[in-house]
Amino acid sequence: MAIERMHTTQRMSQIVRHGDTIYLAGQVGEGATVAEQTADCLASVDRLLAEAGSGREHILQAIIWLADIADFAQMNAVWDDWVPEGHAPARATGEAKLAARRFRVEIIVTAAVSG
Repeated sequence: MAIERMHTTQRMSQIVRHGDTIYLAGQVGEGATVAEQTADCLASVDRLLAEAGSGREHILQAIIWLADIADFAQMNAVWDDWVPEGHAPARATGEAKLAARRFRVEIIVTAAVSG
């Protein structure tokens, strides 16, 4: 089975498609608040999934890292509005030191191909 990689650099690919499964690299966002960064992350997820032939209704799993777990409610307020009703994926959320101090949330998604 072929492996397709998109937006690839020496370090990583933003999208890896293997069969009917799509793996996205961790997405971080811009903004001053966790809510703004979460919304920006999710916009990137939407764009990348569409490019790979999927959408938020087909997300299998999401892993969310917060720089401060105290921001859990702010992130969830945006997440809950974004996830289509009846299509909530398996999900884990934890606290971690992220790649740069300005990042407060990182979202990693695995999805099935649409159709």
